[in-house]
Amino acid sequence: MRYPDLDIDLLRCFATVAGQGGFTAAGQSLGLTQSAVSLKIKRLEDILRKRVFDRTSRRLSLTPDGEVLLVYARRLLTLNDEAVRRMIAPPVRGHLRLGVADHFVPQHLAPILARFARTYPDVQLEVEVGRSHELRADCERGTLDLVIGKRRDGETAGTPIWTETLAWVAARDGQLARWTADSGRNAPLPLAMLPPGCMFRDRTLSTLSRANIAHEIVYTSASLLGVIAAAEAGLAVTVLGRSTLTPGLREVVGLPPLGTAEMAIFGDAEGRSALVDPLVGFIRESLAATVALRPAA
Repeated sequence: MRYPDLDIDLLRCFATVAGQGGFTAAGQSLGLTQSAVSLKIKRLEDILRKRVFDRTSRRLSLTPDGEVLLVYARRLLTLNDEAVRRMIAPPVRGHLRLGVADHFVPQHLAPILARFARTYPDVQLEVEVGRSHELRADCERGTLDLVIGKRRDGETAGTPIWTETLAWVAARDGQLARWTADSGRNAPLPLAMLPPGCMFRDRTLSTLSRANIAHEIVYTSASLLGVIAAAEAGLAVTVLGRSTLTPGLREVVGLPPLGTAEMAIFGDAEGRSALVDPLVGFIRESLAATVALRPAA
């Protein structure tokens, strides 16, 4: 029996719908109408003779077959994009010292940069991961060329590239994950935070204070991985971008919304556009079907 070939265009549409959580959002990301996205998903389901999305609930969700397909779709899209770029992308050469905030999709960053290195072998990329304000200070001192980091509320410096929703998170199986503001708890909400200077820390504390929710910082770590570990262990609640959630974490209900965080490029991006444009484009495309990041306006 000869099996049908899967269309990369259909797989890209499917992965984008799964990543964005709906047909309308996926259409906006792909530059298509909602009906066009729906037709592509229908064609994919006809080829596979299986449903990939459950449309009966109020929230679009993957079917079990869709969950299996998504794993393969992402692998195929990654390989396709890497091969196409390697064959047709214009030659890019140079040396770039890049600082990346640890909040920026940490579980996806290393594989993306590894694929970038394979696609652009003549680019020498040095990467330092750390806290946004410290990396930006290094950039101003000239020890880094560019920084991908957070912009504070009202800030105009840098060139925005991503916007992401912030979320309260705690251990998936822990009691704290079921904390609600009206649960009758007398004890303050325990928090795991980065040290002072972190925008997420400032946003968290000001949001809780405005809502008159008692809280205390019970765990401080200079490493985002340390903060995540404390939350996964059930020690405290923390605040992360939704792309940073690990399998051991879940969102906490009953706490006030935190808004969004904006990632931007700081440094002389225009002067290094020959290197910066391919890198940013590569990151955008790699993440588009994986996490719910939105290109900044």
